[in-house]
Amino acid sequence: MSSCECEEKTKSQAAYKRVLLKLSGEALMGDREYGLDPETVSRVAQEIKEVVAEGVEVCVVIGGGNIFRGVSGAAKGMDRATGDYMGMLATVINALAMQNALEKILVRTRVQSAIPMAAVSEPYIRRRAIRHMEKGRVVIFAAGTGNPFFTTDSAAALRAAEMQCNAILKGTKVDGVYSADPVKDPSATRYDRLTYMDVLAQDLQVMDTSAISLARQSAIPILVFSIFTHGAFADVVMGKGRFTIIAD
Repeated sequence: MSSCECEEKTKSQAAYKRVLLKLSGEALMGDREYGLDPETVSRVAQEIKEVVAEGVEVCVVIGGGNIFRGVSGAAKGMDRATGDYMGMLATVINALAMQNALEKILVRTRVQSAIPMAAVSEPYIRRRAIRHMEKGRVVIFAAGTGNPFFTTDSAAALRAAEMQCNAILKGTKVDGVYSADPVKDPSATRYDRLTYMDVLAQDLQVMDTSAISLARQSAIPILVFSIFTHGAFADVVMGKGRFTIIAD
C-alpha cells in the first residue's frame, strides 16, 4: 500500500476532518489554585498530538481564567473593558505555553493573536490560518476576538466558523453536559445529545449564549468531553468515547 493510500485510510477513520478544541484556562492549572501546571500542559499537548497523527486538522482556543478573568476584575471595581483586555493577554500566555509544549514533542504550531504582538505571534489572518492547518500545523488562536465584552467561548465559535471547522470540541472536567454540576449534585442527569435550543432554554452553561447561537447559525456541532480522560480527545474525534453532542 502506498503512503498516499495509508494517509487516506487514516483520515477516513476520523469522524471530523477539521476541529477546534476549546479549553478553559482552568483546565491547565492541574491541582494548582492559579497559573499553569507544566505536567498538565504537556499531557494536553500529547492528546493534541495523537489527534494530529490521525490526519485531523486542529486549531485551539484557550481561555485565560487561570491567570485573569475580566468579569471578576470588573466585580472588584475595575473598568470592564480594561479587565477584558487583561484577560486577553492572559490567553496569549496560555497559548505560548501550549505552543512550547507541542513543539517539544515535534508538533508544528503557530500562534495567531487577535491583538497584534509581532514579537511573539502572528497576527490573526484567516486565510493564513487555514493554510497552516492544511499543512498539518496546529493553530492556536490567542487574545479572544480582540474585543472586550466577548468571551473566549464566543471567540471559539467565531474562529470555528471562520475556519470552516466540522466541530467544536469543548474539553471540560466532566464527561459531558449535566443538568447540574455533578460534583455538587450526584443526582444530576447526564445528556448524550442536546439541541442548541435545549442548551439555551435550560441555561445549561455549556458555553455562553452568543457562542451557542453562532454555532447554531453556522451548523457546527459542539461536543463536550473530559479533557482529563486520557485519549478522550482522539476518541471523540473518531466518533467514539463518552461525550455529549449539541446539534440540531
